[in-house]
This record gives sequence, C-alpha cells and structure tokens, in this order.
Amino acid sequence: MITSVFKKSTPLNFSLVVILILVFFLMYQFQDFSWMNSGILILKNTIILSVLLASVLITNFVAKKNGLSKDSSYTIFFYFLFLLFFPSLLDNINLVVSNFFILLALRRLISLQSLKASNEKIFDASLWIFVASLFHFWSILFIVLVFISILFHVSRELKNWVLPFIALFIVGIISILLSMIFNLSIIEFLNKNATTNFEINYFTNNYQNGALSIYATVALFFVISMFATISHRPLLLHASFKKIIASFFIGVLIFVVSPNKSNDLLVFTFAPMAIMATSHIEVAQLKLKQEMVLFVLIACSLFAFFSQL
Repeated sequence: MITSVFKKSTPLNFSLVVILILVFFLMYQFQDFSWMNSGILILKNTIILSVLLASVLITNFVAKKNGLSKDSSYTIFFYFLFLLFFPSLLDNINLVVSNFFILLALRRLISLQSLKASNEKIFDASLWIFVASLFHFWSILFIVLVFISILFHVSRELKNWVLPFIALFIVGIISILLSMIFNLSIIEFLNKNATTNFEINYFTNNYQNGALSIYATVALFFVISMFATISHRPLLLHASFKKIIASFFIGVLIFVVSPNKSNDLLVFTFAPMAIMATSHIEVAQLKLKQEMVLFVLIACSLFAFFSQL
C-alpha cells in the first residue's frame, strides 16, 4: 500500500513530501517560540527550509535525469525519512547550505556520463565543492569525487585534471576579497575548521546514540544491496552508481574527521542513501518485501525524530 503511493512521480506526491517536510520542520522549531521575536532567526529558519526543499528537488533531479531511478517519488520520500533521523540538522544552517552546494556539484558530476560539456561540468562541480567548504570545511573532501569522475570519463584530456585547481584559485581569491571587506581572518577560519576529531563521544542523550545506530544499520543494508545488485544494472549506469557509492563513503569520512562532531554531519550521506534506497525498492521483488522495508524505515525515522524532540 505504501509503495503504491510513491510508485509514480506526480505533483501530488511531491506536494505531499513538501507538506511533510514543512510539518516536521515547524514541529521541531515550535518547541521554542523565542525565534519568532527575532527577524534574523526568522530569516535563518526560512533559508534552512528553502534550502532543504531545494536539496530534495536536486536529489530527485539527479536520480531521474541520469536514469538512476524510475519514474517514481521514492527518492524524495527517502530523503525526507533520512532527514527525520537527525532533527537538530533543521537548526544547522551551515551544514544545510554546504550540503546544497555539494548536491549541485554531484548533479554536474553524475551528468558527465553524457560526455557533453565535460570541461564546464568539471569546473562547475569543483567550484561548488570549494564554495561548500566555506560553510563546512571538510566538505572539501568531495573534490576526490571530481577526480574519480575524471578518471571514469575524461582522463585523457590534461585540461580536465587542471580545472579543479583553477576553481580552487578562483574561490581562494574571492574568499580573500570577502575577508578584507568584512574584516575576517582566513587563517583563523582554517585554524578553527581545518582540524580533525576522531572521537565519537558527543552524545547528550541515549536517543542520539540510538538514532545514529539505527541510521548506520539502515545505511549498511542499502550499501550492501547496492554492491550486490550493481552488476545486474545497465552497463551505462555502472559509473554513475559507483560515484553515488563513493559520495556516500566520502560523506561518512566527513563525519569521521570533522571537529565539533554531531549526527548532523551525516547530511552529506542523505542524497546517495536516498538514491541507493530507491534503487533497492525498485528492484523486481515481492511487494511484501518492499512494504516491509518501507514500513520499518518509516517506523525507525519517526522513532528517531520524536525521541530527540
């Protein structure tokens, strides 16, 4: 029954997911009404909500445009469910914006399979990744995905290997100019953010620990499913699915190395997870198995959300 609702991609399904995101976002924010007395906080929450919705749109576009999913609404629904695991993300504008720019980069890198405008796509993706690193420094690790994509598709052209460094130079120059205008210190930014912390002892309650454990189990399930079925997928899509898998592991690495650690850092894994989950649910199988997977995931995400309010 649940799978039937999202089996087709319709404006109604997309509207339903948008409404669900809005409801849960307001549910989280209305725990404390003090932000409504501040214009800055109202603007901040509006930006977070808008960027989250845009992120869902981009993830859905990447999956459909590149043949990684069928004509369904599963991708946007899975993204919403993964978002519920870590509700504190709904208050973290830096990570939400950083992830948005990474999704813009992922969109360009996945579309490299068409071999059209390769130079522009590599440059754009690199630029978006370096911009994302201004909001969360370790998202810069996604530059590895740029070189993986070059290796898969356009490794013979030397210029493609140089373009990421040109993008880095441009973002560096713009950052220096902005730091001079707003009297900011780049050295201080790097000293504060370009550090690592491998300890996972940040939990303020057992429910955060539980949410992370459940999410890790769900992630392991879908990753194993992707590895097990990738050889049965169209050969043309192998490189794209490998990039999705790589982006997931880069997201995990960002979580592992980042200082000021929190569950929110796993936002970088939401899009690849949503695409892998969609891929799993769309594989020909018994409908009962599809329903069970979706039902368990919904139950887990709701439990994680409400237990952390």
